Amino acid sequence: MLTETSSSLTRSSSSDSPGAASLSRRVLLLNQNYEPLSVCKGRRAVVLVLLRKAEPVESYELATRSVRFAMPMPSVLRLNYYVKVRRKDVPLTKRNVLKRDHATCQYCGRRFAEMTTDHIVPKSLGGAETWENLVCACSDCNARKGDQTPAQAQMILLRPPRKPHYFTFSISSFGDVPEAWRQYLFQS
Repeated sequence: MLTETSSSLTRSSSSDSPGAASLSRRVLLLNQNYEPLSVCKGRRAVVLVLLRKAEPVESYELATRSVRFAMPMPSVLRLNYYVKVRRKDVPLTKRNVLKRDHATCQYCGRRFAEMTTDHIVPKSLGGAETWENLVCACSDCNARKGDQTPAQAQMILLRPPRKPHYFTFSISSFGDVPEAWRQYLFQS
């Protein structure tokens, strides 16, 4: 159960109450221009709304209650002011290429325990070490393609590789993304 004090919200000792569970839920925090910024806990989201620093865009079906008020538990918050964020790049590593492609061969679509990365345009033909030139491949497809382009080897990519956005790449480590978040993470 929540209680309101003069400066903050505090949780009472009964941690098995439904209010305590809603305060630990994840909430997507958007910039003023609806760009994803971060993920915070429900408790922080309630404080941001009460301080009028953010407004709820989407809500869970739960409500957060105190003695004096009740409000729907936010699922997605939008800040009322713009925060300038220095963009981080996702490091180009074999592990991150495999993560981007969901450890699925981009030629045959199969998943194996041991996957490799393949240069679409081979290094010997001037291919660069970039996100757009590296894909996840099984060892059979990688050997079959060899030192050729996919067109020369008569192989087709399942999807063209792209450089991942930092926030959507890092949020994919959460596993299941709530349905209400998908449109704000460009996953709808």
